[in-house]
Amino acid sequence: MDWDKLRIFHAVADAGSLTHAGDTLHLSQSAVSRQIRALEEALGTTLFHRHARGLILTEQGELLFEATSAMARKLDSAAARIRDSEENVFGELKVTTTVGFGTLWLAPRLVKLYEKYPDLRIDLLLEERVLDLPMREADVAIRMKEPSQSDLIRRRLLNIRMRLYASPGYLSARGTPATLDDLTHHRLICQKPDLPQVAAGARLVQELMAQNVGSTLMVNNYFGVLQAVLANLGIGVLPDYLTADHPDLVRVFPDIESGEVPVFLAYPEELRQTRRVAVFRDFVLEEIQAYRRQRIESGAE
Repeated sequence: MDWDKLRIFHAVADAGSLTHAGDTLHLSQSAVSRQIRALEEALGTTLFHRHARGLILTEQGELLFEATSAMARKLDSAAARIRDSEENVFGELKVTTTVGFGTLWLAPRLVKLYEKYPDLRIDLLLEERVLDLPMREADVAIRMKEPSQSDLIRRRLLNIRMRLYASPGYLSARGTPATLDDLTHHRLICQKPDLPQVAAGARLVQELMAQNVGSTLMVNNYFGVLQAVLANLGIGVLPDYLTADHPDLVRVFPDIESGEVPVFLAYPEELRQTRRVAVFRDFVLEEIQAYRRQRIESGAE
């Protein structure tokens, strides 16, 4: 099968238009059209349904596009490994993690990685949805549970728990609750239990909401919960890892916490030798070790 025709087919399928594909490939629309017709004749099938608004893949076209997409991912991976070297790390690295961990722990530490590798381009994808690493929706993931896919390299980073925290200013003004019954005089800040989040955190919130809570503020991510707590609005349900960067927060109800939540770093087997992935992995492991030492020294562990 003609590789050049497959390259042109992939561009057309990706763009959904002969004109847009031609612009990308620096070819005329007629030249692209001829190559597509030649490929369809060679395969003895129709690859696109043509209509006024563009092109739609046929069932046979979908099968071929799936194959060319896999080829493109493999070629991108090979090109990345070829370009990377021990002395020169550059190019894009797509990293996915949750909004909370990404904003509260990872992003503030990335300055150290950029200082060592200034040519690295990180695309930080913060969302609760689990992206598909083998399909290259992201290169590296930091997840709040062990990945289920077998073709991933995974490393357990740490265990976290959700606990209750308040600012000194809030407690000075409203007092420190001694029992859960005292929540009737306080405002609870948390995520809704039915929002996408770790199950352990959702269960803790459900237990707290069963109490006679005086007032609530619901936020759809931990970054928002933290900002409200720092603004003296109430008592927040927050992951314990953020206390390393916010040591002034006061833990409320020291005996109440969620179950342990494992945090894993994962990436596809095919990226094992990619320098961008290796330096990011080593950076995260070094920062986790520093975080653990800080917690031990502060008596948090």
